[in-house]
Amino acid sequence: MRVAIIGASGQLGTDLVKVFGEDPSFEVIPLTHRDLDVTVPETLRVLKELKPDVIINTAAYVRVDDAEIYPEKAFAVNTIGALNVARVASEIDAINVYISTDYVFDGEKGEPYTEDDVPNPINVYGASKYAGEIFTRNYSRKYYIIRVASLYGKAGASGKGGNFVNWVIEKAKRGEELRIVDDQFMSPTYTMDVARTLREFLEIGPEWGVYHMVNEGYCSWYEFTRAIFEILGWDVEVKPIKSSELNRLARRPRFSALRNEKLERIGLRMMDWEEALREYLWEKGYIQ
Repeated sequence: MRVAIIGASGQLGTDLVKVFGEDPSFEVIPLTHRDLDVTVPETLRVLKELKPDVIINTAAYVRVDDAEIYPEKAFAVNTIGALNVARVASEIDAINVYISTDYVFDGEKGEPYTEDDVPNPINVYGASKYAGEIFTRNYSRKYYIIRVASLYGKAGASGKGGNFVNWVIEKAKRGEELRIVDDQFMSPTYTMDVARTLREFLEIGPEWGVYHMVNEGYCSWYEFTRAIFEILGWDVEVKPIKSSELNRLARRPRFSALRNEKLERIGLRMMDWEEALREYLWEKGYIQ
């Protein structure tokens, strides 16, 4: 199976290339921004030439606050880019895998969202990703919409200058104060586990549709930070604060945890978030 990975040098894309590349049943075609730009249809000709069986689109504008100022940038990549990929995927009869987000939900449910819950994004980023989902669904003959959340991986997110885990560790090393919100809950997810699960998922080939793919369970950002230092064995003070104290431009869902209900139905299970965090810290060499 030939798999083209758009955004191959990104945080998730890097792990997808590694995991799929280790499996002889897959032929990996890594595509970076130098190879194509999802916002420019002409550059997607490379996909028509390569004719992959599967296209995994990880390209995304992920600067949540900046998206409030530059909505056209978020919609160009997350929405129109998704439309462009969907059109090409249908033309070459490839499976279109669009990576989406927990931010398509408003966070008012108060318990983990399933794939059957109706999205209601409350910021530009979430709206642009949801619109991308709609185009993926309506312009692709064969598609999977994979919702992930609060990703962290070895490569770090270039669009955000790293990831949250590395950010708090570096701040602690510098002796800086750590003030972390304790009133926003999510499902922190390790990109390597997403990559492994997505490989198994494509081998199974379930029915087309929306699937959640996050590490099991949920926590607040404050609890997540505490867990990082507990695993490291570092005595670091973490001060809990309310999200209102940060004065961020974009509203965040208060409770955007996801439940992998449809994954469970096909016999797939992802690691608990604490187990995944421990593996990541080991992979990065922070623990032995």
